[in-house]
Amino acid sequence: MTRPPTERGRAKADRHDALLREAARLFAERGFHGVSLEDIGAAVGVSGPAVYRHFAGKQALLGALLTAVSERLLSGGSAVVAATDDPREQLRGLVSFHVDFALADSDVIRVQDRDLASLGDGDRRTVRRLQREYAELWVGALAADAPDADPDELRTRAYACFGLINSTPHSVRRRAGRPSDAAVRRLLTDMALAALGIGDRGVP
Repeated sequence: MTRPPTERGRAKADRHDALLREAARLFAERGFHGVSLEDIGAAVGVSGPAVYRHFAGKQALLGALLTAVSERLLSGGSAVVAATDDPREQLRGLVSFHVDFALADSDVIRVQDRDLASLGDGDRRTVRRLQREYAELWVGALAADAPDADPDELRTRAYACFGLINSTPHSVRRRAGRPSDAAVRRLLTDMALAALGIGDRGVP
């Protein structure tokens, strides 16, 4: 029987999550090499050495950040696909899921785009494997929806869709004159479905 977490255990988990969250923000703003462990610790109210209670170092923290988000994408995408046998509904669900992720986690997207090469070899292989498995969820749904289509074309559509969704949050800022999250979500969803060939403007 699993014991419920203690107050100390919950506090440690909360601090761990806060360190990941602030690391994502700071890495996105300054780049991996422009941020120290002391900067990350200060952002959550602890000393730099205290960060070592949670992570072996800055590279390990980056690895934990990008591995966790890749695992979350794969887990969430798998749940979307498992929820229905209709491949077109799977694709619509995957697009909605990924758009929500991109708008909520734009810092992590910026970090991955810029700092993936800063990962250790083991973490880089893990992240790449998880990303491939996530992409294959999309390719599998596309293939089920269009069984006679060229698999390479379907894979290209999937990766183009990722690029489209992931690029827009880089330029979205919450200030006067900028579109709301709801407007951006609608735009991204329409464009992504069209890129996959299942939107109103897409290729049938």
